[in-house]
Parts: sequence; C-alpha cells; structure tokens
Amino acid sequence: MQDLQGKFALVTGVANRRSIAYAIAERLAHYGARLAIAYQPAEKSGAEDKIRKVTDEFGPELLLPLDVTDPDSVNTLYRTLEETWGHLDILVHSIATAMRDELSGRPSDISLQGYLLAQQVSAYSLIELMRGARPLMTQRGGSVITLTYIGSDRAVPNYNVMGSAKAALEANVRYLAMELGAENIRVNAISAGPIRTVSASGIKDFLGLLHNAAEKAPLKRNVTQEEVAHVAAFLASSLSSGITGQTLFVDAGYNVWG
Repeated sequence: MQDLQGKFALVTGVANRRSIAYAIAERLAHYGARLAIAYQPAEKSGAEDKIRKVTDEFGPELLLPLDVTDPDSVNTLYRTLEETWGHLDILVHSIATAMRDELSGRPSDISLQGYLLAQQVSAYSLIELMRGARPLMTQRGGSVITLTYIGSDRAVPNYNVMGSAKAALEANVRYLAMELGAENIRVNAISAGPIRTVSASGIKDFLGLLHNAAEKAPLKRNVTQEEVAHVAAFLASSLSSGITGQTLFVDAGYNVWG
C-alpha cells in the first residue's frame, strides 16, 4: 500500500471540496504526508480563511498564497518551505486558467493575450514551480505530478486554447523528466476524464462532454475526483519508483476509443 509517512507535499490548485486538487490533498494526508496548500490570493481579503475551512478535515501544516504570474510570490512560497521544512518530496501542480471567451467559438479567433495567459498559467507554471522545488528535492529525490486532459492530443469541442496549453504542459513533463531523472526526481502527468468541478463549468456544453465520455468509455461511466486522487497517491509513493515522463490516463478507458 502507499506509505507517505514522513513525506512533505506541496499541493496547488485547491479551490473547493469539489476540485481534483482537494481530493489529491486528502489522499496524500490519508497516507501520512505532511501538507502545504498553495492557494490563489484574492483581491479581497478572506482567501486564506476560505481555504482553511475547505481543508480543515485534513489539517495542512501550511497555507501559502501563490500567484504563478508573480515571480516574487513563487520565491516567497519556496523560501517559506525551505525555512519551515528544509526539503520537499511531492509537488502537485493542478493549476490552469483561460479567458472564458477563448473556450468557445473558432480556434482561429484566439487572441494572443488569451493564448499567452493560458500558456503561462497552465504550462509554464510547471517549469517555474519545478525550478523552486528542485533544490528542496535534490537530496531525497521527489515526485512531481500535474493534471492534464485528452484535449492536448485530440480536438475537443470548446476546449480550444486549453488544448494548446495542455499539449505544452505534457511536453514539459517529458523534458523535465529527462533532465531531473539523474537527481531521482520523477515528473508525471495524470490525464483525467471530464469531471464536474467548478472550473470545468467554464467549458461550454460541458454536460454534453460528460455524457459523450461516459457513452464512449469502455467502463461506460465517468471517473471521480477520488479515482484521480488514488493514482496521484500512487505516483507520489515509492510504488511508482520506476515511472517518470509519463501521462497516465484516468478516464474509464475513454482514450482507447478511436
């Protein structure tokens, strides 16, 4: 079984109890990991209190604001981790964003501003977060896990700009895995099937996407946040010590459909 006792994990992207990142954080805590939760700071006060209430069931040791578009915010987060823990074993990258208008309409109408935003937050942020995590993982090795979607490889209606961003994210996984393997740092992605989360509601006709996936998948259903979290816990543990640079599908088998 997974045993993460004594492991230190940074989980990004927890927004509410329906988010995939929340389910992953809960599973990591269940298996004994000590958690730091990075949350998106809001313009108004109260963001930390909200995340504290969301995560109170598994009690993370640290709640840290993180804006991946601000290098100072990233540096401050890692400085705090270094001063508090001294090392890091697990990094969960569950961050993505796009302008709502860029998730519908014609892909040829995507704006440069929208394209660059999606790339920076959804793909480049993995590189930036890995750069900060690397010195904290060098002595003990580590596992880096990110979240992607099959729209990186196939044309999915209304996924548009995020398809490009996720394709770049998966390429980053492969190149980072190649670079960091000698330091026993593994980098993998989970390609989850469509899941009804708050962020997914921004995709036009998302319910149609859900129904289509359940109809076409060999298991004839959609997957859950918890199923994705189980795979994340596996990738975080020594049970997956020989796996790096991979995109693992957790989509009820939908990806095998031609």
